[in-house]
Amino acid sequence: MGLLTEGSPLSWGETKKYADHVRKHGIRQFINQYHKLKDRRNDQLMWGDEIEYILVHFDDDKKLAQLSLRAPDLLPRLQQKEKDAHESGDDHPALPSLWRPEYAAYMIEGTPGSPYGSSLGALNKVESNMRRRRAEAQRQLPDNETVLCFTAFPRLGCPNFTNPSAKPTPNDPNGVARSLFFPDEAIFSGHPRFKTLSRNIRSRRGKKVIINVPVFKDTKTPVGFVEDFEPLGDDGEIKAAAKPDHIIMDAMGFGMGCCCLQVTFQASNIDEGRFLYDQLTTLCPLLLSLSAAAPIYRGKLSDVDCRWDVISGSVDDRTDEEKGLTPRENARFIIPKSRYGSVDYYISPLGEGYNDIPLVHDEQLWREMVDAGIDSQLAKHVAHLFIRDPVSLFSEKINQDDEHETDHFENLQSTNWQTMRFKPPPPDSTIGWRVEFRPMEIQMTDFENSAFVVFIVLLTRVILSFQLNFLIPLSKVEENMKEAQKRDAARQGQFYFRKDILCEHKVSSCKSYQSCARPKKNEYVKMTVNEIFNGKEGEFPGLIPLIKDYLRNMDVDAETSCTLLTYLRFIRKKASGELMTTASWIRDFVKNHPDYQHDSVVSEKINYDLMKTCQAVAGGQLHDSNLLIKRIVPAGKDDEALSDEEAAAIHMTNGH
Repeated sequence: MGLLTEGSPLSWGETKKYADHVRKHGIRQFINQYHKLKDRRNDQLMWGDEIEYILVHFDDDKKLAQLSLRAPDLLPRLQQKEKDAHESGDDHPALPSLWRPEYAAYMIEGTPGSPYGSSLGALNKVESNMRRRRAEAQRQLPDNETVLCFTAFPRLGCPNFTNPSAKPTPNDPNGVARSLFFPDEAIFSGHPRFKTLSRNIRSRRGKKVIINVPVFKDTKTPVGFVEDFEPLGDDGEIKAAAKPDHIIMDAMGFGMGCCCLQVTFQASNIDEGRFLYDQLTTLCPLLLSLSAAAPIYRGKLSDVDCRWDVISGSVDDRTDEEKGLTPRENARFIIPKSRYGSVDYYISPLGEGYNDIPLVHDEQLWREMVDAGIDSQLAKHVAHLFIRDPVSLFSEKINQDDEHETDHFENLQSTNWQTMRFKPPPPDSTIGWRVEFRPMEIQMTDFENSAFVVFIVLLTRVILSFQLNFLIPLSKVEENMKEAQKRDAARQGQFYFRKDILCEHKVSSCKSYQSCARPKKNEYVKMTVNEIFNGKEGEFPGLIPLIKDYLRNMDVDAETSCTLLTYLRFIRKKASGELMTTASWIRDFVKNHPDYQHDSVVSEKINYDLMKTCQAVAGGQLHDSNLLIKRIVPAGKDDEALSDEEAAAIHMTNGH
């Protein structure tokens, strides 16, 4: 969602004039906040998830599923209770859920009404809250529409993919996206941020964004697959940019119109936050691979399973000079990556020696922060974020009080979309230092999303309790990100991972880290997802066995124990390949549909049947054992066979 400042948005030409001003004052704001809050200690674990939903309209007579552009009307109704509470003076109302806009007019974002706490019992509330959120939104929709958790709508960008129907306007000089495929009406109109970002990113780079995704080559997919874009109004720009055997997309909506699952954790202090940021960075490719759910773009099966590089391309505002394609005359820097990408720099003392990727950063701003008492490593991280220009600015927010406001800092912080985000406390707030885990793709059911959320929450507890160290050279994490997006990577991929994960040093002891912060030879190897999650005999314990070891030492009631074991069992089977990823399940559905012609095309009828099936799976009317498991229930109730370890754990929590 990002920073939702209200006001009058500036064009790119106007914003560009204030770019240095925003950077200068953003750094001052960060310095001021850092010194106010660097010694803050003992914040309790609080955390929460964010789910992005799509709204789907069904025409059962025509067998048509479209994206419903209803969010601008739906969202105010969902937010009414929160608005009423604030107007009555209650800034912290006890609501089950909170709702926020997202990029597209067919998207909404839902979070718990308040953060979850540190007790293990809180993990037992996640799924029920997700179900309540979904039901709350569904009640506001007509009978022929539904709210779905689905990462990338299969026919996004195809003719007539929205309801009401809207047509792209590629040659409208006043258009926002000017896309051949994605109409401006599909961008959320209830807040100016989204259209401003779209227009200014396109204007800054001097041309449309371009995303080329390899098409899945089925038996009847044309060799040298290309498309004719002239009937759509192409002036030659898209034809020149399109690669053979690729699906081309040309608008921010193809990326930011995808849905994801995110989790934010409050750390006890800044040092713990930096430590968690680095440790979780190494896990991002693995969770991206395991949650893979986006194999179809613009109505065609692709040869990738994930959304990540699609979003990266959709917001890539770099000019040709910044990409190093033309001689640098006006560009401040040569920038290797889009502003949406994987983490570029470890920020904990333990991670410093593993930063083996050259970091482009603003030397002047780095020096200002170091001179102001911020350590070099954290200053470099922020100075790297600030190599970017602001791409959304509001006239009312140009001049700010740097002692008490942070909008200029957040302007650039919130438009660096990386796999992890390190988040300082807001001004004058009870909220502490936080890290946001951002790579996961959304799953169809509340059960699956809860399982992924609970898994990563438990893993943070294990990392801190056992003082684990997952660090590998950052270049290897980058390679893992590429591997994670390949077709069926969760089953077939090989990922670099650390062998010896025990760290002798405490998070609070930064100086003592230096002795174990230097990479050692043969410290990491390539492993499968199954080996990393479930263990490799005599070589690696496995993440799930480590979590179970942690839970054995905790006081857990029987009901919560059953819930956690069910989630871990699901993740275990997903990692072992016994269960399909959502991406593989979607591929399998399409390839086995009677209308599929083995030409990579996902027709309107296939799309309709897929969305209807997803609705049934999400609603519990359909159980597919290739995708889901049955629940573990307290001892004595019927269930599919449990492992000896799981059965023993349940009996132990029941006092047997």
